[in-house]
Amino acid sequence: MVGAGVLHLTTQRAEFQAQVPDWFPLDEDLTVVGSGVVEIALGGAFVALPKHRRMIGALLAAFFVAIFPGNIAQYVEGTDAFGLDTDRARFVRLFFQPVLVLWALWAGGLLGRRAEKKRAEELATEEVDVHE
Repeated sequence: MVGAGVLHLTTQRAEFQAQVPDWFPLDEDLTVVGSGVVEIALGGAFVALPKHRRMIGALLAAFFVAIFPGNIAQYVEGTDAFGLDTDRARFVRLFFQPVLVLWALWAGGLLGRRAEKKRAEELATEEVDVHE
């Protein structure tokens, strides 16, 4: 995430600007810079704040959902960016966004065994607090 965020602010800025839908109410560059800063912050938070991984994973999943309309617009409008220069390539890309959402939830411990283990730990902690 940090790497993608840095690319938003540097060498791939124009590519990301091309993905901002025409109907989006904010300036393309402001949108790209803002989303890059969010990506850097969320990626950094995953590393720096491990006790808050669940919240960060949920925020990251929400971020991926929030930017999905841009991917849809790229397909519908036929915008070339990042080597996606055919309708087929842009269409196939749409299926990767849900994978990113699931990855963020998994990495945050909200899906799978990690989620079950974390929830069991939380319940055990609640029991201790109640008995004290």
